[in-house]
Formats: sequence, C-alpha cells, structure tokens
Amino acid sequence: MTYDLFIGDRAFSSWSLRGWLMFEKFGLPCRVHMVGLYDGTMQADLADLAPARLVPVMRDADGVVVGDTLAMAETLAERHPEAGLWPADPVARALARWIVAEMHSGFGALRGDCPMQLLHQLEGFVPSEAVLADLARIEELWSMVRARHGQDGPWLFGDYSLADVFYAPVAARIAGYGLPVGQTTQDYVDLTLSEMAFRRWRALGLTKSYDPVPYDMDLAKRAWPGPPPRPARAVESGDAENATCPYSGKPVTHLLETGGRIFGFCNATCRDKTVNDQDAWPAFVALREK
Repeated sequence: MTYDLFIGDRAFSSWSLRGWLMFEKFGLPCRVHMVGLYDGTMQADLADLAPARLVPVMRDADGVVVGDTLAMAETLAERHPEAGLWPADPVARALARWIVAEMHSGFGALRGDCPMQLLHQLEGFVPSEAVLADLARIEELWSMVRARHGQDGPWLFGDYSLADVFYAPVAARIAGYGLPVGQTTQDYVDLTLSEMAFRRWRALGLTKSYDPVPYDMDLAKRAWPGPPPRPARAVESGDAENATCPYSGKPVTHLLETGGRIFGFCNATCRDKTVNDQDAWPAFVALREK
C-alpha cells in the first residue's frame, strides 16, 4: 500500500519531520505532498482531508485519513507489524510508548522557547529554568532507556524505533540552540544529526528560502553542527558526466560542480538538495563513485 503524506516546511515543521520519518525509516511507501505552512495556503491545502487542520496527515489507498503523529504511529504499527516500528520486547515496547506519549504531550517550555529550525546553530541562546528542567527530564529518560534496553544498538532502544522518530526534533532543538547537555545526550544528538534520513530531510529543507525567516532570533549564527557537507555549488554551464538525473532518470537541465567535476539533474530541487548534502543521497553517491 502506498500512502499520501501531507507535510509542512521541512526546515521548521517538527511534527512533519516525525510523520515523514515513520515512512522513510521503516520502508513504508508514500507520496509526499507539501502544505503551505508558512505560505498562507494550509487551510486550502488540507480542505479535502477533513477534519485535518494541521500537518502531518496521511491518507491510505482507500481514502482513510489519519492526522496527528501519535495516531499515525499507532495506525502504521498496527497495519505493518513486520516493519518493527515499536521494539519487539513487550517491556521495552511499553516503555517506548510511554516516553513517546510524554514527548507528544510535554516539554512545553522547550517547544515554545526553541522552535525547531534546521538552518544553523544560534550562538548565545540562554535557556530558561523551565527549558533546563525539560532538558533534565529528557536526559533522564534517554539515559534510563539506553541503560535498560539499548545494549543491541546505538538508538534509544538499541534498534531504531518510533521513540527515535519522536525524539528526532528534540535532538534538532538541542543542536539548533546549542543547549547544554551531558556527553551521553550529546552523543545521541550527534547520532541523530548524522543519520542519513535526517540529513536528506534537512538537505531538502534548505532548498527553500524564507523572507522573513520563521522563528528568527537576533543572535549570532554559526554552521549547523551536523556532519559538514562535501563542497559543491550550482553552476550555469559545463559538460555533465551524466545525461540523465540520478533521481528521476529524466534529461539533465541543471548542473552542479564538486571536486572539479560536473553533474546534471532534471530540476533545481534535485540539484540543490545534492549541493546541500551530496553524501546523503545514495543515488548520487553511486553516480559520483562510478
């Protein structure tokens, strides 16, 4: 079954990130549709998905619509038990559901003071006592589940699960605002930022520019703290090594240069997402390394 997934702007919509990761990380096919979260078209874009009024929203092949990331998570886990969205062990699974529900309903200070933004890291942000209390609770939860159930892998419950899906935007907030956390927590944040699906999401988010920038703060900015991208740039002319786009197979119309080599793509988005983080895209890496 292929779903339709409706999401908002990738650089800022933490809920959309959670919705997309549910499909991307567990191999569930979907067609992605963009909703104008910051373009003033969201109500019209969701008009056929009543009673949905927020992103993300999914619709199945029979036209069944499910909104809210927690409802989406449980629906997908029920329909696709073979995908392993929750931990297999029932004790771990119960705890995973608990911490996901707490994230879904809590951490209001962190959400309010530190809206997710994937553009850069802000310098000099001073967290409130309420934000520090949220961080302390998050560190307590992450440390506990790792100690109890994380022995078989690097993620919260060892293998990647819905718990990691729901806490990915939390990791992004810690990174984006340079929030003070212990080394174990920082290691998990770094793991999240280096994960390839997260990197693809961010690379696509950076293809859109904003004026004004949502949630902008009058603070100095430095480079995003994830893995530094391999240098690349868009160019207007040159002889591409490939005749067709590595993603769509369509004829080349847009070019980038990296390491003295020229590659082509079928549109500006395919080119620009590759410029933003070329190593996040297996199809391009295969072309480059051929």
